[in-house]
Amino acid sequence: SVSRASPNLTFVPACLPPDPVEVEELQRFVSNSKRLFVMTGAGISTESGIPDYRSEGVGLYARTDRRPVQHAEFIRSASARQRYWARNFVGWPQFSSHQPNKAHLVLRDWEKLGKLHWLVTQNVDALHTKAGSQRMTELPGCTHRVFCLACGDQILRSELQEHFEALNPTWKAEAFGVAPDGDVFLTDEQVRNFQVPACRKCGGILKPDVTFFGDTVSQEKVRFVHQRLAESDSMLVAGSSMQVYSGYRFALAAREKKLPIAVLNIGPTRLDHFASLKLNSRCGELLPLIV
Repeated sequence: SVSRASPNLTFVPACLPPDPVEVEELQRFVSNSKRLFVMTGAGISTESGIPDYRSEGVGLYARTDRRPVQHAEFIRSASARQRYWARNFVGWPQFSSHQPNKAHLVLRDWEKLGKLHWLVTQNVDALHTKAGSQRMTELPGCTHRVFCLACGDQILRSELQEHFEALNPTWKAEAFGVAPDGDVFLTDEQVRNFQVPACRKCGGILKPDVTFFGDTVSQEKVRFVHQRLAESDSMLVAGSSMQVYSGYRFALAAREKKLPIAVLNIGPTRLDHFASLKLNSRCGELLPLIV
């Protein structure tokens, strides 16, 4: 049941339609796989209207000089947390309303058919969850969950939005553009009076359940993903340049195990020199063509 909604191509780099020969090659790759390990990146969600960081011309880094919050800055600075949460508060209604596109739904269907052994996503947007994927690890976590750094209490991000609204009944801000992780661009003046709630249980600092830049994915999660990869017979990378080591390490492990690796991404990736197959197409255009 693939969605018929038109893809949002605002943040998708220009590319040619899928080449019939490439479609055949990917079909052969998938047909030969019995336990496929799939890793997705921001390029699978751009067709849902969420920008990525690195795409040429349309990625956040190409369009602005903005950079995502750093872990150390968030932990040590109350003003950094105030700025992060104010921007996130404004961006949340739009960010949380994004829906899966055809690529997410195809991978969900492959799982149901027993073709996809495990899915690892580098995205924090919950679109694979919304699509219905279950055999899945969210490598950097998910913005739809929030936890307390002191006591570990968890709440849904949607619930936190209500706390923000109650604390800031008259606070308003005009947003300037949306970033890949769901926040928007606001000036220091705009965020100055924004009130940030503390943990409801212990008064501690609330943080989204995501690995910020400068932090590392837990060793327990890394070990778990390595185990799923060890059970797999091939690897497909969809919508990622694999520039971030937390994901790239699994491609290196797949190469070491001599697993065939297919890469579907618009533009170059760190895997291009050792991948068995490299395809320059939109995920939502090519994946639905594979039976």
